[in-house]
Amino acid sequence: MEKLSSTTVLPETFSGARDDITEQFSIIWGQIKAPLIVPLLEIVVFLCLAMSAMLFVERVYMAVVISLVKVFGRKPDKRYKWEPLKDDLEMGNSAYPMVLVQIPMYNEKEVYQLSIGAACGLSWPSDRIIVQVLDDSTDPIVKNLVEMECQRWASKGINIKYEIRDNRNGYKAGALKQGLKHSYVKQCDFVAIFDADFQPEPDFLWRTIPFLVHNPQLALVQARWKFVNADECLMTRMQEMSLDYHFTVEQEVGSSTYAFFGFNGWKDRTTVEDMDLAVRASLKGWKFLYLGSLKVKNELPSTFKAYRYQQHRWSCGPANLFRKMLVEILRNKKVSLWKKVHVIYSFFFIRKIVAHIVTFVFYCVVLPATVLVPEVQIPKWGAIYIPSIITLLNAVGTPRSLHLLVFWILFENVMSLHRTKATFIGLLEAGRVNEWIVTEKLGDALKLKSALKAFRRPRFRIGERVHLLELATGAYLFFCGCYDIAFGKNHYFIYLFVQATAFFIMGFGYIGTFVPS
Repeated sequence: MEKLSSTTVLPETFSGARDDITEQFSIIWGQIKAPLIVPLLEIVVFLCLAMSAMLFVERVYMAVVISLVKVFGRKPDKRYKWEPLKDDLEMGNSAYPMVLVQIPMYNEKEVYQLSIGAACGLSWPSDRIIVQVLDDSTDPIVKNLVEMECQRWASKGINIKYEIRDNRNGYKAGALKQGLKHSYVKQCDFVAIFDADFQPEPDFLWRTIPFLVHNPQLALVQARWKFVNADECLMTRMQEMSLDYHFTVEQEVGSSTYAFFGFNGWKDRTTVEDMDLAVRASLKGWKFLYLGSLKVKNELPSTFKAYRYQQHRWSCGPANLFRKMLVEILRNKKVSLWKKVHVIYSFFFIRKIVAHIVTFVFYCVVLPATVLVPEVQIPKWGAIYIPSIITLLNAVGTPRSLHLLVFWILFENVMSLHRTKATFIGLLEAGRVNEWIVTEKLGDALKLKSALKAFRRPRFRIGERVHLLELATGAYLFFCGCYDIAFGKNHYFIYLFVQATAFFIMGFGYIGTFVPS
């Protein structure tokens, strides 16, 4: 059989029109590329390289500081006075500070028993501790279950208070603030705050309260998070890698050098009431202490939907707080210039803004664009060396997951699109700036395989499973990869195709089903 000619498949008029369109596009592209596209891309490349260099210097600086802290053993009990609290025969239990334990909740059906049980199990003189459950639940069944659990512990002699309110003003921050207005709180000396999925060990208060008692300049003591479901799937392992660096390096460096870090729980003007409180307390001259050796169990988001909501809040909130507090920080006279520089430049600008923007714009937009515009070159130190060193420094916090480093890079690059969008929403106070969606938790369901399978069963819902921006970025990267094979000189096509695949996978919401070893 004779092969069909091109004219048999496509009419000659159509083929000619297609060629004309291609030729016209090539002419227009050639006319605007040299005078407009090339200079504009060169400016963006310069800005991205500058941001990469700033991020690199910040990461190296923190690596040096944390190394010195480890080498010279600058442990908390050496920097601050710490002595165990002792019994006083004359004063009895009144020698111990009165502690209020706050647990804010909102429809926490899966974890309310775990958190309340852990709080009621804290080792402390029973007449010197009050457990306060702040329940903003809107589900009457859940609200009834939480109240019954509080009554159960009260029947065992635990001083537990179940508090509700008729609105959700201020969300969690509003609930915490309202909780402090009750008359019985006036007798309390210290407040311990645990989110609904946190499970402190019984000795938590014995290890933290002495620091506050013996060091009046300390405003707060924070423990490290320990993730109970880190091994659940690939997505939780990726989260663990990112958060381990945050706690192992960022929090430790902030505590050791500036006595300041991002308190993780309250002012309700942003969606990060904990960070807001930390910054305002720091500007009043208070110091913070991070105890990396003290770990509190908590849960990572188990679904991509829940994780995206959490990351939106964690990216939008700090950017919005930076906008609101920049002038206040600059005008403050109670803290040193060095601490102001740290809070404005390192804590906010580099970690909360630059890190998100440069990851997406540089590696997912500008780098692929140089394939289409070969006149613009990116030096190897900016395209390879700096990002490689930054990646390795980030990964050292979780050595057990080093074999998953490539997956982590792809995962973080895709999430950088979501975080960058949220960052600009926070800076501009637009759209979803004040959106607060409680992170979904599984609690005991994690232990039940059948429950997990049912939980993971895919449900196709436009807007929940399909993320158009991720898919569009994946298509752009795929196009650049094809162009690089056909006409390019940069030979980035392997990176472009692999990254495009990651954007497509996460664009359809399929991350998290693979369980790594």
